Amino acid sequence: MTGSTRSSSGLDDRRKRLLFRCWHRGTREMDLILGRFADATIGELSDRELGELEHLIEVPDPDLYAALTGDKVLPAEYATALFARIKAFRVADPSA
Repeated sequence: MTGSTRSSSGLDDRRKRLLFRCWHRGTREMDLILGRFADATIGELSDRELGELEHLIEVPDPDLYAALTGDKVLPAEYATALFARIKAFRVADPSA
């Protein structure tokens, strides 16, 4: 898989923008992790979770990847339940 499998059709502008940003991170590893997570969940995320995702994707790729793989601890402001959900999703998805 090399890109989004979810259409942005039917999504509001905020969700469309986040879906795009999750698939266009800068490093392929983070594209695959966040993009697949967004494909699977973007339609069901609450406004609060969307805000957390918007905040989380501001973390530089190397730092976020290291946190997702357990090599680094994120600052508390980013270590939310949504981050834990993304981390669990990455582990559950053997292709991510």
